[in-house]
Amino acid sequence: MKKSLVYTKTGDKGTTSLVGGKRVSKTHIRLEAYGTTDELNSFVGFLIQQIENEHDLETLSYIQHKLFTIGSYLATETEAVSPKAASIITEGDISHIESEMDAIDNDLPPLKQFVLPGGSESASRAHLCRTIARRAERCIYRVKEEYPVDDNILMFINRLSDYFFLLARKESNKKGKEIYWNQSLL
Repeated sequence: MKKSLVYTKTGDKGTTSLVGGKRVSKTHIRLEAYGTTDELNSFVGFLIQQIENEHDLETLSYIQHKLFTIGSYLATETEAVSPKAASIITEGDISHIESEMDAIDNDLPPLKQFVLPGGSESASRAHLCRTIARRAERCIYRVKEEYPVDDNILMFINRLSDYFFLLARKESNKKGKEIYWNQSLL
């Protein structure tokens, strides 16, 4: 079997192909959206290295696969090509993340103040994922202003930022201490 080349040289002039064949600038909003989604996926991998709970590790692996699904969807020229089944986020995917959030939230103390990022290394990494998820969501909404984007993609990515917030709180309470915003320091 011949080894595939990592480099193709087809993007050397600042363009790349979407699924569907259309060539677009590497500054295209779709590339910004799926690139930010890929960045989030990388940071989830970074977070995984600090998580000890087996169930949380399974959920984070699930999230990584779904982020790859979202990237595939965003790389598809949806106005001309129907996304493949492997590129679809379902209502069941959204429900799955909501169930995980409910389970984590049920075990946390009530939130009475604003939480600052930090508290432990794993919590800090979860907060990084939370903020990148928010940026990915903003990028995807910019794509939606010009091209079709399934609402389930936006709902899923919106839930992810909330999931990472709750996971950060869980990790802070388990491995460190939550840091609260102190208005008297202003």
